[in-house]
Amino acid sequence: MTEAGADGRRGGSAPSTKRRRPVRGAGEAGRRAAEELTELIRHRLEGVSAVCRGEDDGWVVDVDVLELARIPDTTSLLATYRVELDAAGELVQYRRVARFRRGAQDQ
Repeated sequence: MTEAGADGRRGGSAPSTKRRRPVRGAGEAGRRAAEELTELIRHRLEGVSAVCRGEDDGWVVDVDVLELARIPDTTSLLATYRVELDAAGELVQYRRVARFRRGAQDQ
């Protein structure tokens, strides 16, 4: 006989996750990637700076976030994270690819 867990459910399997519909376009891929990333890293979203098709019909999205707010604002530290989604829009992996001051110019 199985025991009830802390949430009152019985059984040993994990609760089923809600399956999302496939991503329909670059705009939705950008929104989904930003949403997933900010939930994981808890930094304020600044914007999406790139969206392109990845391998196996997935998406690769660059998301910019505020990592450290400073005064004056031009000295705040921002970072760009590269987020990879599969064809269904689920997060496959992410990594920080750049960190920079808000006031710094591109080289």
